[in-house]
Formats: sequence, C-alpha cells, structure tokens
Amino acid sequence: MSIQEQLYPHIPSVTLAYCVELWQRSPFQFRLSKKRASKAGDFTCRHGHAPRITINRDLTPLEFLITYIHEVAHLHVHKAYGFKAEAHGEEWKSRFRELLEPVLSEAVFPEPIFSCLKQHMQNPKASTYSDAGLTRLLHRGHPRTAQLVYLADLPEGSTFDLNGRWFKKGKLKRTRVLCTEIKSRRQFLVPADAPVGHAQLTIWS
Repeated sequence: MSIQEQLYPHIPSVTLAYCVELWQRSPFQFRLSKKRASKAGDFTCRHGHAPRITINRDLTPLEFLITYIHEVAHLHVHKAYGFKAEAHGEEWKSRFRELLEPVLSEAVFPEPIFSCLKQHMQNPKASTYSDAGLTRLLHRGHPRTAQLVYLADLPEGSTFDLNGRWFKKGKLKRTRVLCTEIKSRRQFLVPADAPVGHAQLTIWS
C-alpha cells in the first residue's frame, strides 16, 4: 500500500499532497498502530535499518496530521544531526514549526483550534497532549471524541478504565498523574489529559 493510500483516510484531504511530499523528500517506513495510551506516534532509527514512523490509527484527522508532522520533524533533525540533538530540543522545535507552517491555516484548523495551535507552536512541547487546552479543542471538534472524559477531570482517588485495565488516580506530577493499577498494584505515570472510560468517582478500598 502506498503512503498516499495509508494517509488518505486519516488526515484532512487538503493536506494529503503536502504530507505525501514530506515522505517523498525523505522516505521512511510508515506504519499505523493500534491505540497506545503512552504516545500518539513515534520515530525510530537504528543503525542499518530504514527510519520508521508509526502513528496511532485511532487519532482524529487533526491530531493525526499534527502527530505525523511532529514525527517527520524528528526524522529531519536526525538526518541533520544524527543522535547528537536532543529529542525535543531547539533543533526539533524549529523544524517542527517550519514543517507545520504550510498547513497552519484556518482552512485546515478551524477556530478556536487555529489560534490555540498557533500559540502552542511558539514553543512546542514534547507531546501535544501536554497542552490541555489544545487537546480539549482537538477532541471537542470531532464527533468520536467530543464526549470524552479526561483523567484530569476526575478527583484524586477515583477509579477508571484505560485500555481494559482499571486504575486508581493518585497525585498529579506536572503533566502526568501517578496512578495505581488495581489488579497488580503497580504504579504508572499517565498523561493528565488521557481520555478514560467507566470512571467511578469513589475511592477504591
């Protein structure tokens, strides 16, 4: 399957030609991934192997577009600096801004998403989901995600379902929440704006 065929169902149609062009400039292996709670996409490059980008297939079109360009920016930085540059340092931030600029318009991102994303890109974070306001707007603008409940909205001590596993919400640690899996009692740092299911606003005894 061509890169165009893979991307077409997942991004705004007006951005398809540009996203394919990015691949043509610097080809890479592209894969769609099942939902991952810890990340929306990733870039990997090992010695002797072609660079690879994976994106979660369950993202909304605007989330998918931002994530795709985010990961392509990693590829460009790796080609220029190898393993010397910081993962989300100034080189990556500059390249991410540059690559997103051609599609950063109200024709692609309707208000108020456009204004929020434009502000976010002044100093882009390692994860778009670290920007709670932008995350909410991206989800609110799509029927599939408009009614999501977020971990940040739950009181401490609440229990919730995440990818079929039950957790108890603990303390907020910057942009992540220390949560305890009910079954194993293991602790995990979960993004504060992770969408969760079957939330129970009671303390698990």
